[in-house]
Amino acid sequence: MFNIEEELKKLPAQPGVYLMHDAKDEIIYVGKAVSLKNRVRQYFQSSRNKTAKIEQMVSRIARFEYIVTDSELEALVLECNLIKEHQPRYNTMLKDDKAYPYIKVTVGEDFPRVQFSRTMKKDKNKYFGPYTSAGAVKDTIDLIHKLYRIRTCSRVLPRDIGKERPCLNYHIKQCDAPCQGYINQEQYGENIAQALEFLSGRYDKLLTVLEEKMQAASDAMEFEKAIEYRDLLESVKKVAQKQKITSSSMEDRDIIAMARDDREAVVQVFFVREGKLIGRDHFRMRVATAENTGQVLGSFVKQFYAGTPFLPKELWVQEELEDQEIIGTWLSTRKGQKVRIVVPKKGEKERLVELAEKNAALVLAQDNERNKREELRTIGAMNQVAGWLGLTGVRRMEAFDISNISGYESVGSMVVYENGKPKRSDYRKFRIKTVTGPNDYASMREVLTRRFSHGLEEMEQLKEQGVDDRYGSFTRFPDLLMMDGGRGQVNIALEVLAELGLSIPVCGMVKDDNHRTRGLYYQNVEIPIDRHSEGFQLITRIQDEAHRFAIEYHRSLRSKSQVRSILDDIPGIGDTRRKALMRQFQSLDAVKNASAEELAAAPGMNRRAAESVYAFFHGEGQADAVIVEEMGSLMREKT
Repeated sequence: MFNIEEELKKLPAQPGVYLMHDAKDEIIYVGKAVSLKNRVRQYFQSSRNKTAKIEQMVSRIARFEYIVTDSELEALVLECNLIKEHQPRYNTMLKDDKAYPYIKVTVGEDFPRVQFSRTMKKDKNKYFGPYTSAGAVKDTIDLIHKLYRIRTCSRVLPRDIGKERPCLNYHIKQCDAPCQGYINQEQYGENIAQALEFLSGRYDKLLTVLEEKMQAASDAMEFEKAIEYRDLLESVKKVAQKQKITSSSMEDRDIIAMARDDREAVVQVFFVREGKLIGRDHFRMRVATAENTGQVLGSFVKQFYAGTPFLPKELWVQEELEDQEIIGTWLSTRKGQKVRIVVPKKGEKERLVELAEKNAALVLAQDNERNKREELRTIGAMNQVAGWLGLTGVRRMEAFDISNISGYESVGSMVVYENGKPKRSDYRKFRIKTVTGPNDYASMREVLTRRFSHGLEEMEQLKEQGVDDRYGSFTRFPDLLMMDGGRGQVNIALEVLAELGLSIPVCGMVKDDNHRTRGLYYQNVEIPIDRHSEGFQLITRIQDEAHRFAIEYHRSLRSKSQVRSILDDIPGIGDTRRKALMRQFQSLDAVKNASAEELAAAPGMNRRAAESVYAFFHGEGQADAVIVEEMGSLMREKT
């Protein structure tokens, strides 16, 4: 038994990382400390002013463990890694896991290439970015290939020069074919140098050259070439317009600000590279025990820059970060040079941070509005349905449906909605075993009996094993059972529940003559519902989902039955040989008309199996085959 008071006395006064565990031994919080002894003891001191969220976390702690480090910097690095690995529920967590694209120029090669890359490595290549739009990066790379005729192939040059024919890009004039020696290394290097200037944002010279070439082609009445230059010119202008000048200092920096409410925060980042704003992005943070903006921003910086290969020289932030000095040291160590964290107080710098904050607030407001609409559509709709029935505490609803064609291959479906949303991992399908013919009531009785009997049996088994019954596949019973029909289906469900000693509210989803939902049947009364309400929309979605799930299962069984209606009924022909025959002969008629020798030559077949197939179609089995085939055709027509 873990004794918290005793273990607190053993804590060392050294830097390190501590991990809080709950009763299920799940890690619920990871933190770092300059002194483990002082920091961890604070959580359990009743005199300390703690927020409600921290109080809630502390009440769940069953034990803790710690890892001692040599320095606070090592503790910070270890904390970042453990948070990323375990994602504790009470840590402020970065929700977005984005990998930003780069443009890579393989300058270490004799004939370099311009490529799309998701990673930035410390190698001989030159990287540009990161960019916020993968589509824009690909468009830019395509434009560079057209402008400077850079090769796209993976041939090793000059070793492979002349070994293969030039590719299509040469013929459409988007590559000068260095693979054939049509352009030497020096000339190709000039093209690469121009491409690097373009990627660095220096467009003026290129725009002038393209305008001159367009005008010259037009004067020479080479209008197709002039149109080509015009299109290239427009493409370059489009790229240039996307990069607005934000600073004359030509530095790389990220501008970071946030907006928050009680549940989450949105952090906005402006990416400035060489003085140009190349993009922006926002990130959602799950706000757990963080008390202020500095703590949230500190958590964001640690988690975001632990996972990105590029680090700018400066971070402009909205407020001073928690542990700002040690975070700055960590970032500088990662980059290999000084990284400054600045809190702008006036002028243009402050206005840019305020602009990032306004954008974050706008995204947060939009998220809240969308969440309200979603909550009205799901939880609100579920509460509305429960209100019509006079019920409270309805969280989980299960609906059932039966599907068959004239009693053929009857199946049942069970769909689950929790908090107004489908929980597909809990869906179940049933193949009817005890009912012959089209008897929906008897089929529903079998499905419900199997569903709840199995749940009760599983509860007993888990109880004997000392396992929480919430982890069973059938042990979670609904707060409301919804039957696709009226009085008949509801009474069947009530009878099954009574036989099993269960008390679960049951209502029927009643349809009109046009197969549209008109009301709910509950406790022998049909309750009319507002067809324009969210509750009505939820009932319709549940009905449609139960029906869809049942039909898809029934269709899959029919399909399997039809495929095996003839070939799989032949002695010695199983699934593998059936597939081999159909691949070899392409159609059933071709199999019928094949000789025994031709059948034996098919992959996977032998003489005995071939003779069995031949005898089935041409001997005693012929009549049976015709009957089975006609039955399959009839089923397809009914479907």
